[in-house]
Amino acid sequence: MPELPEVETVRAGLSPVMEGRQIERVQVNRADLRFPLPERMAERLQGARVLGLRRRSKYLLADLSTGETLLIHLGMSGRLLVSGAALDQFHHAHPAAQKHDHVIFDIEGGARVTFNDARRFGAMDLMATADWPAHPLLKDLGPEPLGNGFHPDYLADRLGGRSMPVKAALLDQRIVAGLGNIYVAEALHRAGIDPRRAAGDLAPDRIAALVPVIRDVLSEAISAGGSSLKDYRRADGELGYFQHSFRVYGREGEPCPSPGCGGRITRIVQSGRSTFFCPICQR
Repeated sequence: MPELPEVETVRAGLSPVMEGRQIERVQVNRADLRFPLPERMAERLQGARVLGLRRRSKYLLADLSTGETLLIHLGMSGRLLVSGAALDQFHHAHPAAQKHDHVIFDIEGGARVTFNDARRFGAMDLMATADWPAHPLLKDLGPEPLGNGFHPDYLADRLGGRSMPVKAALLDQRIVAGLGNIYVAEALHRAGIDPRRAAGDLAPDRIAALVPVIRDVLSEAISAGGSSLKDYRRADGELGYFQHSFRVYGREGEPCPSPGCGGRITRIVQSGRSTFFCPICQR
């Protein structure tokens, strides 16, 4: 599933062709994705101007001139692809319709944004812009890890007394929003923290060191356009390339890249998810 860097990369790719522009036509090819699509979705979107495009956790939010906000979640395999616009100095013509093109937005100026989702785990909803913080998918989210609300004192307070593994705590979207399996694994390795360690056992100095590491990993991944493992593509259809910088994720049995460590990357399963780490240098 796309994590914060992938969704932020998609947002940045959509922004030049959507922000400040009118949605001229919407084609809805099915009634539902993971959930039913909003009633009269095409009618409510057509003619609206996109005032701003932002991200909250792993969700895209398009604020509209109609006083509503369109929420989009990519799910496991969702893609938002731009065509008919000049991106990175290349013109992307409209491609032939594909089987899993579920929603198509024609944008003022000639661009088209197509939501393609083979597995249909994505979601779209419309809400009053003034009420967006109370949306069921958003209301319980923790602070953004790149925002001012995420700092050592906050994280120490939320981890204090918890017996769950620190990896599970960082994946809890109520504690910190937008982190997923890939970037938690990478951050814990850089910070030298064993993902199996109880969250409440982390000393304050280790938590203080972990926060900037999380920020660095996410910032580097955003600069690299995210990580493309299976389905993820940027808005221009290109792959992200942070996967080439993974230190532990997906590298089971390979040497640990930490200087002088000598260990090998191990894979275990925690809560049904693969965890990659070095048992020598992560303590």
